Amino acid sequence: MPVRDLYDPNADAYWNDDHPVLELIRARRTAGTGPGEHGDGLRLGLAVEGGGMRGVISAAMLTALDDAGMRPVFDAVYSCSSGAVNASYFTAGETWYPLTIYFDDLSTKRFVDMRRFLTGRPVLNLEYVFEEVLARVKPLDYEAVLKNPVSFQVAVTLVDELETLSATGFTSADDLKEALRASCWLPMAVPGTGTFRGARAVDGGVLTAHPYLLALQDGCTHVLSLSTKPLRRPPSRPSQGRRISATYMERLRPGLGKGYIASLDRYRGQRRWLQERMVDPGEGPHVLDLAPLPWMREVDRQELALDKIMTGARQAHAVMAAAIEGVPAADLRDGRFASLPRFVTVRESRTERQD
Repeated sequence: MPVRDLYDPNADAYWNDDHPVLELIRARRTAGTGPGEHGDGLRLGLAVEGGGMRGVISAAMLTALDDAGMRPVFDAVYSCSSGAVNASYFTAGETWYPLTIYFDDLSTKRFVDMRRFLTGRPVLNLEYVFEEVLARVKPLDYEAVLKNPVSFQVAVTLVDELETLSATGFTSADDLKEALRASCWLPMAVPGTGTFRGARAVDGGVLTAHPYLLALQDGCTHVLSLSTKPLRRPPSRPSQGRRISATYMERLRPGLGKGYIASLDRYRGQRRWLQERMVDPGEGPHVLDLAPLPWMREVDRQELALDKIMTGARQAHAVMAAAIEGVPAADLRDGRFASLPRFVTVRESRTERQD
């Protein structure tokens, strides 16, 4: 199938149902083994992209994986930005409930408010995310992540070193929290820099556009890559907004903005390679890059419209479920296959509310 057909909203397929990554995760699910127990000589990585509010896409895909019983099949998780927060919940054993942070807790001006940019305050309020939402509203169990035998890695950009660190080997919950916060530190949207282990740090996607690259560098033979932008032909050059961001980053550290633009340029070619490997896997290492399909509407990085956020989540969940179960893309496009939210009842104790 020509590569151009992969961006066609009317294409019959966007990936092979017998793609080596899909075959491996299905085989491991059937075997019922967990990290360190698979015994097949292969290393399966899960790469989770973020992108502010667009992270609802990878969060919904992770929920679909969990629903299908796929959480134990991975040897390592590689994550970035809001995708790192999503991956933390997934690794800790939670999916549907924390997915609702995008509907209930982040689709508010308490988190995203473009007006704050005019007064030099953060457009994205990370203090609210980490000290209220992840701490008290829908607590992230950092200790469960640390205890999980899967290798958990968070992409962090080290500003002064001009390099991407795939942080792992976390020594404490605070160490992990600091990595997650640094990975979410989007330049311009959050002024200045964060810190990680004493070094200036920002969003992990600045110099490495997608964490699937970290999985390949780490020796994974198979990678399930979760992307949050729809499967469309990438633009020929960075947008005006990205060029402005690069100028800002160049002020933070000479070379950082140039490195950011170079990373975007490389990723345009890399995404083409990814799409080619979806229908023609070839020789390993094997990467399956799942994303919203071409006719699906993109969720913006600073999206606050609840209907768009929830629609994006439903569609992303359906894409992952369809890939795992071998459902034709036409069934998603024509509405014969869809995902509906799972409603659960959650009741806090009086003590928890007072805390």
